[in-house]
Amino acid sequence: MRRKERLRMALRYTFAMGRGNLSTFLSSLSMLGLVLAIGLLIVVLSVMNGFDKEMRERILSLVPHITIYSHLPIAQWREPAAVIGAHPAVLEIAPFTHFDSLLLRGGDIETARGIGLDVEDAAVTGRMLSAIGEEAIAEFREREDALVLGVGLAGKLGVVPGDQLTLIVPGNGREDTLSAAHFETVRLTAVLDTGTELDQAAALVHLQLASRIAGLDGAVSGLRVTTNDIFAVQRIAWELIQQLEPGYYSTNWMMTHGNLYAAIQLSRDLVSILLFSIIAVAAFNVVSSLVLVVFDKRGNIAILRTLGASPGDIAWIFILQGGMIGLVGVVLGAVLGALGSLAVPGLVAGLEQLLDMRFLNTDVYPVSFLPVDLRLNDILAVASVAFLMCLLAAIYPARRAAALAPAMILNQDR
Repeated sequence: MRRKERLRMALRYTFAMGRGNLSTFLSSLSMLGLVLAIGLLIVVLSVMNGFDKEMRERILSLVPHITIYSHLPIAQWREPAAVIGAHPAVLEIAPFTHFDSLLLRGGDIETARGIGLDVEDAAVTGRMLSAIGEEAIAEFREREDALVLGVGLAGKLGVVPGDQLTLIVPGNGREDTLSAAHFETVRLTAVLDTGTELDQAAALVHLQLASRIAGLDGAVSGLRVTTNDIFAVQRIAWELIQQLEPGYYSTNWMMTHGNLYAAIQLSRDLVSILLFSIIAVAAFNVVSSLVLVVFDKRGNIAILRTLGASPGDIAWIFILQGGMIGLVGVVLGAVLGALGSLAVPGLVAGLEQLLDMRFLNTDVYPVSFLPVDLRLNDILAVASVAFLMCLLAAIYPARRAAALAPAMILNQDR
């Protein structure tokens, strides 16, 4: 039997060709199972990739990769900054001052994590405040009493840009003395909406103001370091500390957000294993469907054998049928998964508006929206594995079809 004839028979058993029969029905069920399994896997992988991307590109752009501290406030921070900047893996260095504070507006009071930024460093302010726009950044730089609040914190206080608030910083109690709390009147110039957990507690002010109200007398709390390799921060931090004078120590993003990143990766791997098992079940459905097709087409197989078809020809017909089921299921599933991945953020946002609730909130989750990152590599990997499973699944039914004895079948049908 020629290849063209094999292909024609496989097409006839797989697709309706204008007539409904058992083999076509079973093939359609197998294709539907593959389409749903592949589409669902691609959508879930895209969402998990989205969380991974937001963690690396959004959250870690706001959180320092490495933070250099000293046992005492750093008064002459430019000297250690020059030493740190000489390291080839360091991209950016910026001083900062952090403090715990209370924000008072009328009868409302909320806790906040104050961060002082160096407004002379355009790169730092541009990255940290990129969500508020150029005009708001310019206003923040010009006003010495400027304050930028996270959108979650501003919402709790019910304030908008232009409002004045009272910033209360507890006394630091240094040198065995208990200093009084510091009160400072500040003006809200912008509300920061990064879509991350920073929105719930951040209060950004000028570095000089932060140093003064924190009682550091012009010194800074530490240095924020950005590196070119976020996964080598432990090694880089150790090398930086070795170059500095005694008294310095470091932390890195893996200490604060490493568990979150590991949880995202673990969830992605576990979900992938689970959904690949669903594809395996769909491939097993191909086995059962083709076995039933072989049983249904025993008479046709016997006639083909009597007309000169070899056992290999019969086996190839059913292997081709399994390949066609896999090909159609993979293509439709990949298309459905890609379209579903692109539609998921809009659907979730629409449901949030319709139900007047937030599925993701930065009080609990790292971001306040459902991120999606559709990757071609994932689609190709899922499609390849699913298609290979379908081909392997077709081997057993093909061997059974090839082993049928035509004389026995024709004698039973008499």
